[in-house]
Amino acid sequence: MTSSRLSQAPSTSEGMGLFERFLSLWVALSIVAGVLIGQFAPVVPEVLSRFEYAQVSIPVAVLIWAMIFPMMVQIDFTSILGVRRQPKGLVITTAVNWLVKPFTMFAIAWFFFTVVFAPLIAAERANEYLAGAILLGAAPCTAMVFVWSYLTRGDAAYTLVQVALNDLIMLFAFAPIVVFLLGVSNIQVPWDTVILSVVLYIVIPLGAGYLTRQAVIKRRGIEWFDNVFMKRLAPITPIGLIITLVLLFAFQGDVIIANPLHIVLIAIPLILQTVLVFFIAYGWAKAWKVPHSIAAPAGLIGASNFFELAVAVAIALFGLQSGAALATVVGVLVEVPVMLALVRFANATRGHFPEAQEPRG
Repeated sequence: MTSSRLSQAPSTSEGMGLFERFLSLWVALSIVAGVLIGQFAPVVPEVLSRFEYAQVSIPVAVLIWAMIFPMMVQIDFTSILGVRRQPKGLVITTAVNWLVKPFTMFAIAWFFFTVVFAPLIAAERANEYLAGAILLGAAPCTAMVFVWSYLTRGDAAYTLVQVALNDLIMLFAFAPIVVFLLGVSNIQVPWDTVILSVVLYIVIPLGAGYLTRQAVIKRRGIEWFDNVFMKRLAPITPIGLIITLVLLFAFQGDVIIANPLHIVLIAIPLILQTVLVFFIAYGWAKAWKVPHSIAAPAGLIGASNFFELAVAVAIALFGLQSGAALATVVGVLVEVPVMLALVRFANATRGHFPEAQEPRG
């Protein structure tokens, strides 16, 4: 990016593709399509449910890989060599992502699902929604954060380093945090199932993405990789996500028709958690006098979720028809409008931070 391009804050629609800009609309349409399929063509979910191995839905696993692989390919792990360039921002986001976010998500979701909404949600279903919220809280975002960073004129190099660092931490921290918080919630899941999910949806896509990136760049060069290969790969993620959501709602149709209010109830703690985490990271950055080009992405990286991974693991652990899977999808539904509101707030408060350093990379 050039300095002339970055001299003015981009609008919240600039830099976002059609899919990202209207993600909440596509999710809403997926709900409608999935519910209609479940009600009027129940043979579709019935047939697909037969293709399972070790409690993993093979069709859904393929779709999840299609969603996650393009994100993993774009991560340049050599960027971690620049970890010392913005140490304050990295400390803030890493601490918030792994020491604050999962536990505040658990606390807020537990309070709402088991206390505030107890008269409205059956205890067993509330536990499933809590499990979905925990999975969202333990999975920091790795893709949309590039969009949020761009929209706030964030330091692109910092964002890349943080995303690469998050992916490496996720290899080792995701499973223990999930198992611990589910155990605290009296939701028992076997370690081997969680580890299988980590291998399927983190280790394999991450390894395949890294090897593919190295091979393509070695053969064709970084320019061809960025301008041709990634553009050809880009449509795969939205297609995989939409088909997965349609299938999920085909299985969830009866629950949604019987309890449409549950979508709203699930959304409330997820929205509160997103806003809280953003202000923790953003406020911390202000207290440390971090430049806005680092502070804004630091807050937004902490607030957003790797919802594709959360959806995948919820399905693997609890099934397509579970409340956990439904809760993770509601996370997809609310994330974009909430994050765009936080982007606007970050841009409006730019003057409260030290003069932004010129983004690099």
